[in-house]
This record gives sequence, structure tokens and C-alpha cells, in this order.
Amino acid sequence: MTCHLRALCFDAHDPLGLAGFWAGVLGWEMSGDPQDGVALVPDDDTGFRIRFLPSQEQKTGQNQMHFDLTSTSLEDQQRTVARAIGLGARHIDIGQRPEEGHVVLADPEGNEFCVTEPGNAFLADCPFIGAVSCDGSQETGYFWSKALGWPLVWDQDQETAIRSPHGGPKITWGGPPFAPKTGKYRLHFDLAPPAGGDQQAEVERLLSLGATRVDIGQGDVEWVVMADPDGHEFCVLTSR
Repeated sequence: MTCHLRALCFDAHDPLGLAGFWAGVLGWEMSGDPQDGVALVPDDDTGFRIRFLPSQEQKTGQNQMHFDLTSTSLEDQQRTVARAIGLGARHIDIGQRPEEGHVVLADPEGNEFCVTEPGNAFLADCPFIGAVSCDGSQETGYFWSKALGWPLVWDQDQETAIRSPHGGPKITWGGPPFAPKTGKYRLHFDLAPPAGGDQQAEVERLLSLGATRVDIGQGDVEWVVMADPDGHEFCVLTSR
């Protein structure tokens, strides 16, 4: 049995405001579970929630993770871009080339995301969140494949991707060159032990796969903060 990807978490200066933005873009509803805090629940096969956690840390550089949103047509891509801008997004330049078909935007707190072009073969059968694209190594792609029990669906030229057997978005790692790490990342995964599983046993399993324990100043909390082989932080929650 492997752990479950419960949520992708954003650090946010205004968690409720940022949740409102993404609810409007994705069409997802707020969670009714008070333990989730400010969270959105998928209405498709995405399989994980999006949580927004309060933080006063300033954003420095590009995030190590971003969403690739899918489009069914050029008009659909334009509608998504217009909706996002109407909700507070803005166009940004991260070095994309004019011939590339995707549109690069930033949400109201500067978190990058892409609205991909129609006909993108790699994301052809994925939901609206087609991929969580990560800055990371092939080794880390292998780690997460074993950690989540998701098979590799791409493994070429040091680029890797995994996907749940139940569908949903792909998680991808783009390979070198890597951006330098500048403090705690703004996005991280929350993992939950398998049903009836033990948190400590899951922590030990992840350590055996190449994770490490890290201290980000979390203090005495019920979750365990760890990092994958590239140093990207994630949390292992208690069973519930």
C-alpha cells in the first residue's frame, strides 16, 4: 500500500482571496470539511484537493510547480485566458517563444500557470488541470512514482511524468537545468497514509525511497515535513 496525494498546497498572503480566484478559474467548490481550512474540491477525476495556507513569505523567483490547463479549441483557450484575467490574473513573460502555443499567466499572488494550446498530444486525455509541471530531476520523478504508486507515463531525455492509474492530471519533472532553491517553496504536496495505515510507517517507507526529514520552523505539529531527493518539501499527514 502506498500513500495518497491528498492536496496540492499554496502558501498565500490571502488564502480566501486566492481560493476564490482558482475556484473561478477551475469551477471547483470550496470544501465543507473544516479540517481542510481553505480548500477546493475537484469535480472531475483530478483526485486531489487544492489547499491555501496562510503565509507572509514573499515570492522569490519562479515557482517550482505550476498548472498546465488544457483547452479543447482555440476559442476555449481564449475563454479560459479571458476568465482568468477577469478574475485577477495577468500575462507574464518567462522566456516563452512566440511560436509556442501556450499562454503564460500569473494568478493574483504571482503564481505562474499555463493555458495550453488545443491539440496538445501529451495532455490529450487529461482533465482541465492537465498537468502539475515541476522543476526537478529524473531521480525525483522515480521517487514520486514509488511514493504514490503511480506508473511512469514518460521517461525520456531526463524528463519524467507519472499519472494515477485512476486518471487525472500528470505530474511532470522537466530535468536540468534546475533553478536554484531560494528558501521554502510556495507549493507543496500533502500526503495521507493509506486507509488504516500508520503515519510513522509511511514516513519510514519514504525515507527508504530517498526522502529526508526537514525543519522549516513547523514546531510541534501533527504532520511530518519531509523533502524529496531534489529538496522539494512535502507533508505527511496523520490518518483520518
